[in-house]
Amino acid sequence: MPTPTKMGCAVKPETNLVQEESKIQETIKSQVMEERNMITVGKKAPDFTAKAFYNGEFVDVSLSEYAGKWTVLCFYPGDFTFV
Repeated sequence: MPTPTKMGCAVKPETNLVQEESKIQETIKSQVMEERNMITVGKKAPDFTAKAFYNGEFVDVSLSEYAGKWTVLCFYPGDFTFV
């Protein structure tokens, strides 16, 4: 025979609510920091290094190599994708 379910709050007595709240606040804080670091149109792009195909071979290039020059960055997710 099934055991009847009690109505009410389902917090375990051993759960420390202060620790749980602290974890939630840290999660929210990290999400806010991630949004602040997001790249946006008109803002300076962060420096990075990537592989490029140049003059018939693959080379490493970094954005800092083009500092002070007009630069166009084009990205695509990959060939044969639906994006």
